Amino acid sequence: MGASPSYTSAAENFAQTVVQTGSGIVYGGGKVGLMGVVADSALAAGGEVIGVIPESLVAGEIGHTGLSKLEVVPDMHTRKTRMAELADGFVALPGGAGTLEELFEIWTWQQLGIHTKPVGLYNVDGFWEPLLDMLDHMTAQGFISTRFRERRIVEDEPTALLEAMRTWQPQAPKWPAPSVSSHEL
Repeated sequence: MGASPSYTSAAENFAQTVVQTGSGIVYGGGKVGLMGVVADSALAAGGEVIGVIPESLVAGEIGHTGLSKLEVVPDMHTRKTRMAELADGFVALPGGAGTLEELFEIWTWQQLGIHTKPVGLYNVDGFWEPLLDMLDHMTAQGFISTRFRERRIVEDEPTALLEAMRTWQPQAPKWPAPSVSSHEL
């Protein structure tokens, strides 16, 4: 749950706000940690919650059995691909290594044009500030394009976050898809 009770409160508030907008939740399918708090809070508010979980984690008994739908997939790669297919956007709440791994993969997919969906950070109590500082440093050093750095959605309040995601517009991918001439078909 993290070191501060504000993370739990923020996860509850986020889930309730999502449901109030008429949206559902797609997440990793677990019943533990903040992801379990988000799922339980959304369900309690009458929302739809779809979980996608790999077989190995279901066997470890962390799968949430009370969801609107729980999809069990073979592995983590399939999980992330399926969640990306189901979701209209992506939000990272405070979390650990798994959160960072999924955040960077989905952001990279956005830059490459694999998807054109918004990616947001719910910046509870400034949780993401050290990462944002690092992204600024990476941008200043020429490793991240300014146009991609500036497109990050970062908000400390769920209504503002969801509104920013709703109005977000995709930009051209980092590298355009190669054109295919008729003789190559």
